[in-house]
Amino acid sequence: MKRLNRNHGGYHGETIDIATVLNACAAAARKFRWSIKKIPVAPNSNLLAFRRGASQGSVRLPALRAYLSTGIHGDEPAGPLALQRLFEANAWPGELELCAFPCLNPTGFPLNHRENAAGLDLNRDYRHLQSAEIRAHVAWVERQPAFDVTFCLHEDWEAHGFYLYELNPEGRPSLAPPIIEAVSGVCPVEPSEAIEGRAAYGGIIRPNLDPRTRPQWPEAFWLLQNKTRFSYTLEAPSDFPLEVRVNALVAAVNAALQALLEQN
Repeated sequence: MKRLNRNHGGYHGETIDIATVLNACAAAARKFRWSIKKIPVAPNSNLLAFRRGASQGSVRLPALRAYLSTGIHGDEPAGPLALQRLFEANAWPGELELCAFPCLNPTGFPLNHRENAAGLDLNRDYRHLQSAEIRAHVAWVERQPAFDVTFCLHEDWEAHGFYLYELNPEGRPSLAPPIIEAVSGVCPVEPSEAIEGRAAYGGIIRPNLDPRTRPQWPEAFWLLQNKTRFSYTLEAPSDFPLEVRVNALVAAVNAALQALLEQN
């Protein structure tokens, strides 16, 4: 499978109508009895938070809790489409409680920009909370119980293949190998030994860092400091067809959740 070679200096691939995708996510969520919360950001803008409890008859005490988010960069369409597909398939393990945000940057997608309409990179705003979107997101998530694991779905327009970041300071059994194995069946895996300036092994980056030393925080840092000790950022390669990227993210999430249940 070859790259399309469309991305030069930025993302120049397929785009999506984010309102249509969110409407489809909401329709599927309502069909399968998720709760949907509108979180006001501006007079005509909301974030959507989706919540699903563990299924009766399959609940472990206590149920495991997982968090998923995507759409924080408006030039990364595969993530919202992947969550739409996951909502519509409704193949979630019954033992899990789930919280999902299918789009954290609703003003960026119509512009096909990484940033929001005000020019802010929302995934660098979780320490100083300058944007209305991230203030609203953080305020809502702060009121939720802690998560056993979190997933942030992304794309990288420069990547040669799929890769992930694992934040796992407690040394829990890694979900990364089963994720990479599942993704490799549908999408190339990044072969580089250094990605974004960090050592990588088979598409897996395990950064050794303290978020408190960093001046800007991505969402994963805030989650690690406040809501979980086990976090994955999943990066699909944007220079491959959109369907390939969506398949990669769906395979990654499904494999990770199954592996999580097998470990607990």
